[in-house]
Amino acid sequence: MKFMDVHHGMSGITAEQLRAAHAADAAVEAEEGVHFEQAWADPDSGTVYCLSEAPSREAVQRVHRRTGHPADEIHPVPLSV
Repeated sequence: MKFMDVHHGMSGITAEQLRAAHAADAAVEAEEGVHFEQAWADPDSGTVYCLSEAPSREAVQRVHRRTGHPADEIHPVPLSV
């Protein structure tokens, strides 16, 4: 199932910092059966979004916790066009 997670409070995040966070998740994602597909950020609002394929919302959060940036919200995304 696909999940979109949201991180708040990351004001001023740079492209390099976003890449580093995404790479940290990618380094451990397989251990939880998760695959992070893409990440987006709005440095002004401090909001970061991550799209993943995962067995559960808990698996997504475990990866983010392990890499030091737990998600504030995790939403299942069962439909897409």
